[in-house]
Amino acid sequence: MFTINIYLKFALIALGFILGAVLTTTLGFWYAFPFWLLGFVMLASYIFLGTVQSSAQLIQEEDFDGAELRLGLTKFPQFLYVTNRAFYYIMKGSIFAQRKDNKSAEEAFNHALTLKLPSDNEKAMVLMQLTNINATKGKWTEANNFLKQAKGLTVTQSDIKGQLAYLDKAMAQNMAQAKTMKSMGGMRGGMRQGGGGKRRRPKMR
Repeated sequence: MFTINIYLKFALIALGFILGAVLTTTLGFWYAFPFWLLGFVMLASYIFLGTVQSSAQLIQEEDFDGAELRLGLTKFPQFLYVTNRAFYYIMKGSIFAQRKDNKSAEEAFNHALTLKLPSDNEKAMVLMQLTNINATKGKWTEANNFLKQAKGLTVTQSDIKGQLAYLDKAMAQNMAQAKTMKSMGGMRGGMRQGGGGKRRRPKMR
């Protein structure tokens, strides 16, 4: 997809409005109209599309620092077209997750879920991220709920299907290990309680 460099877009916005104002003053509105149009079109593109597409390319290249800087150029995410707004928060969540900031990542992914995602593929990716975050915090019930939701979606991309199957298997193994450790802890506690009591003295005659 064709993308205009964000800095070029800023330059075209400034050029359109400056030349539009100058020509309107000196020659009249109709001479300035093409520049006003250019400025408004570029401004609308920036407000409603933001820097989501170019940021996504940087994330694919695993340039998370660059992606964060590029997303930071989107000053009004609340005005983004709803699908772009969803991707904006998905990418914010991915950057936070990469930096182990699980609290901020969870907030961003939960926000993305409230918005219109293009398909079940993107929704499954978000739910898998939330599954991982909650599993990391030991919140197994919440993690399983998110995983169950992801498994109930119609996922069409083979790579996401593979990730979902791997996560399902890993979650099952981790749950089994957690239950084993919990039961072993209970057994040790019971053994200590049973064997560590005071001995009763024999009655004195």
